[in-house]
Amino acid sequence: MPPPRDRGSVGPPTRAPMPAYLSIDSVSVAYGATPVLDRVSLDVQRGEMVALLGSSGCGKTTLLRSIAGFVKPSAGRIVVDGHDITALPPEARNTAMMFQSYALWPHMDVAANIGYGLRMRGVAKARIAERVAEMLKLLQLDGFGARGVGSLSGGQRQRVAMGRALAVDPLLLLLDEPMSNLDYKVRLDLRHELRALQRRVGITAIYVTHDREEALTLADRIAVIGAGRVLQYGTPEEVFHRPASPFVAGFMGADNAVELVDDGGALRLADEQTPRRTRAHFRGDRAHLAAAADPAALSMAGTVEQASYLGHGYRYRVRVGRGQVWVDDPTAVAEGSRTHVIVPHDALLMFPTT
Repeated sequence: MPPPRDRGSVGPPTRAPMPAYLSIDSVSVAYGATPVLDRVSLDVQRGEMVALLGSSGCGKTTLLRSIAGFVKPSAGRIVVDGHDITALPPEARNTAMMFQSYALWPHMDVAANIGYGLRMRGVAKARIAERVAEMLKLLQLDGFGARGVGSLSGGQRQRVAMGRALAVDPLLLLLDEPMSNLDYKVRLDLRHELRALQRRVGITAIYVTHDREEALTLADRIAVIGAGRVLQYGTPEEVFHRPASPFVAGFMGADNAVELVDDGGALRLADEQTPRRTRAHFRGDRAHLAAAADPAALSMAGTVEQASYLGHGYRYRVRVGRGQVWVDDPTAVAEGSRTHVIVPHDALLMFPTT
């Protein structure tokens, strides 16, 4: 007979969590006496694309270069597929990196650029030709093999750089803002192409960007980095809708910030005499302007100081209390007009003041 089931257990046994494919464990980096990364920890599952999102100088590129082996951590470990690679040189890590400039060889044709990493590894010519043909087909570059890279568009050069990175079958694909030099329309198209390609190939990828829209479009999970630390790590939906701090809220687009007080169940702007306040963030596209206050929402009386036409509507800078907020609204309102900024309660991201 099977042993009796524990009366306290309900449902099937809980599965142990899958071990991370890439584990960054308390990694610190300093340039001289200047700390750049401060005990950064991240776990990445096999086949995930994780975006490292932050402003310039936050440490995201240093973290990427630490994974690649170009920067040596002063503390912590980097483990890939169960193997500690912290002390390995870059060439022994089997990672591939895409740079902002693509770093293609101008004197080589497309096929030679894609096969370059394989030649450096001593792969047989026949296998290189076979692998290059696979990459050209995968990247929809059939017929481009004999072309010089100087004759290609920016988007095509990016595909060639991607083919060179994937041709060596790396354990990790590391991308350092590879679309920052492309035109906006090309960037939009290539984001979706890159995401579809990464899913089709199933490679694990780390993508550095300062563009939140890019991170939201591409990533399975986003690590928001500030001052050398991971401030929040989660799915795009979690980071966008449930930011962990005012900094993350602002970075994810909820950059309107006001201090409020609960006045008998109704929220209103705090004044200098208010001892207990709550800091609220909200996005300009969740607010609107109105001639009168709305008792069912946060209503702030103010004055329109600036109006800009965006094509699909207007963006207004409105003076409210001692500060200002930005509001997107489809209706034309003259600068200098008195108005009310209306924000639904479910659009407010609330944080305690310190």
